[in-house]
Amino acid sequence: MAVLAAGALTATGLVSNAEAADVNVAKNAGFESGLANWTCSGGSGTTVSSPVHGGTAALKATPAGQDNAKCTQTVAVKPDSTYTLSSWVQGGYAYIGASGTGTTDVSTWSPGSSSWTQLTTSFKTGPSTTSVTVYTHGWYGQAAYLADDISVSGPDGGGGTDPGPEIPTAPAGLTVGASTPSSIALSWNAVSGATGYTVYKDGAKATTSTGTSATITGLAADTAYQFTVTATNAAGESVKSATVSGRTAQSGGGNPNPGTSVPRHAVTGYWQNFNNGATVQKLSDVPANYDIIAVSFADATTTPGAVTFNLDTAGLNGYTVDQFKADIKAKQAAGKNVIISVGGEKGSVSVNSDASATNFANSVYSLIQEYGFNGVDIDLENGLNSTYMTKALRSLSQKAGSGLVITMAPQTIDMQSTSGEYFKTALGIKDILTVVNTQYYNSGSMLGCDGKVYSQGSVDFLTALACIQLEGGLDPSQVGLGVPASTSGAGSGYVSPSVVNAALDCLAVGTNCGTFKPAKTYPGLRGAMTWSTNWDAKSGNAWSNAVAPHVHGLP
Repeated sequence: MAVLAAGALTATGLVSNAEAADVNVAKNAGFESGLANWTCSGGSGTTVSSPVHGGTAALKATPAGQDNAKCTQTVAVKPDSTYTLSSWVQGGYAYIGASGTGTTDVSTWSPGSSSWTQLTTSFKTGPSTTSVTVYTHGWYGQAAYLADDISVSGPDGGGGTDPGPEIPTAPAGLTVGASTPSSIALSWNAVSGATGYTVYKDGAKATTSTGTSATITGLAADTAYQFTVTATNAAGESVKSATVSGRTAQSGGGNPNPGTSVPRHAVTGYWQNFNNGATVQKLSDVPANYDIIAVSFADATTTPGAVTFNLDTAGLNGYTVDQFKADIKAKQAAGKNVIISVGGEKGSVSVNSDASATNFANSVYSLIQEYGFNGVDIDLENGLNSTYMTKALRSLSQKAGSGLVITMAPQTIDMQSTSGEYFKTALGIKDILTVVNTQYYNSGSMLGCDGKVYSQGSVDFLTALACIQLEGGLDPSQVGLGVPASTSGAGSGYVSPSVVNAALDCLAVGTNCGTFKPAKTYPGLRGAMTWSTNWDAKSGNAWSNAVAPHVHGLP
């Protein structure tokens, strides 16, 4: 009969005389579950999220008086076995040790370190020892110490070990922050169980990080890049996050948007990124009568507050992203402003927390960097939180700089009182606000600034309601009249261009008023807005051909 070597196969299975692999018999060794399985003297111990050696937590214990901040755990061990005890420590004096070994108890220490240092010792259990107490502690009168990733490595004593790490999930919330001509800052949400992150630029690995942010350097000026990020740990690497786009600043500094100035009196038109029966246009088709072109609309993402933009190439007869970006630059070269509008009738963007405000600002800034937009339009018809939208727009302004164009398109009901959320937002950003183009249509009857009720479709409706804003704290340069370009552009409230022009005259110079006449004139009135350039084109551009020259001719 032949002798089988260890590890050979027999008819009944694998024959092996190899010892079982060593395991870490310590539980919650990385303090990811707080102080579970650990007992710290005098309430001296807690867990912190930074600094950590691995994972998302570490032990911090602070000596006080006669307490040396000792934290202990009893672990199951196998008799007559050797174990290696180790821990990563940082901060003040730090000790690790084992007692009740049944042989010689051991300990080792560090006099303190500003970076993570590994302490290691070993011990042998006695012939009847089935449990050992392992511990960490500091020293009397010394600074707090940190400990992380404790290991008691040896044979399984029957208590098993914590399950190994699972591959982490993909990071969420990847956003673009500040940029320079050669760098772009990124940030993302933390992933449970991750010990590090890898950032990819245009599909290639760019850098790694142990935190939730990174700055990618060595980039070309005024260039768009695509970024993703993955989470990693000992088990492997997650799938990639959603892709975000970022554009570096132009060489020589300045804002990522060209910062085209808005004329004293301006015409705003919404450009439709969809086909709803109006004339399908490229941006290059929009007449020169329009000073601000609001691209409609940005799309909500699964990240609260964040938006993106998806050009409807199919609906726009094959209009490509490259053509779209080139047309933006051409409009800007002609002195026009092209901005991204957020919201619309079906928009579902919600900015109602600090996190969503940050996501909104970062995502809009990313679109500004990618496409070269001059700014943003707020057209949220399903509710607005003034506190957080104000924070979001101020954050965006800080990122983009003084050239940022900010417009708003509230419904009439939103601007009836300074206590309304839209009105409060407008007043809250008055120093950086370009214009509020209230939608004076689809409204029914509303109160004017004189307390009287006015019906839509008249000069009085436009002037008496605009008066509320003019007398409610906005500068005349921040007030515009929003109207449909044709009867097809709104369900109700259409007025002919001649009525729009009469309302402009009434407010700016005091002529052509209806029954309502404001107590004073507002020659600085910004102008008019229409929905949309596409419906205007459907009617042969009759609205802009009549209204734009009148706006531009105001004093």
